[in-house]
Amino acid sequence: GSKSLKNCCITWIVVCIALCVILPCQLLLRNQDQSTVIERIQNSLDMMEMSGFICGYISCVFYLGSRFPQLYKNFRRRSTEGTSYLLFALAMMGNCTYGLSLVLKMPAAESFRALYFLHHLPWLIGSFGVLFLDIFVSFYCFL
Repeated sequence: GSKSLKNCCITWIVVCIALCVILPCQLLLRNQDQSTVIERIQNSLDMMEMSGFICGYISCVFYLGSRFPQLYKNFRRRSTEGTSYLLFALAMMGNCTYGLSLVLKMPAAESFRALYFLHHLPWLIGSFGVLFLDIFVSFYCFL
């Protein structure tokens, strides 16, 4: 109960402080990374990159599918007894910060944003999709 909430709050504060330090540094370094991004985008997808992309979508399907058994079990039992909310709270924070890291790392040049978004789509769907499903688990826990 209270100890888990305290640990969760402390973790969240540490994450926020880390973000406040890391994000400005990333924004300062963004311009230096542009030449590397331009060279990479100009090359077509090779077999290794395509394999990684396919693995990303397979991972996304498994990752999203991992939450449905818990949601179904909670719905069927009308209870969250035995569910570790701290696990879901930490997973939510992890998915939120991971998804934000992908969005914040987006190239500054608008012409490259759509391609960047498409290349990172499976991981964005995975992180924000699971975050969305974990919100339902949270509602069950609080009710």
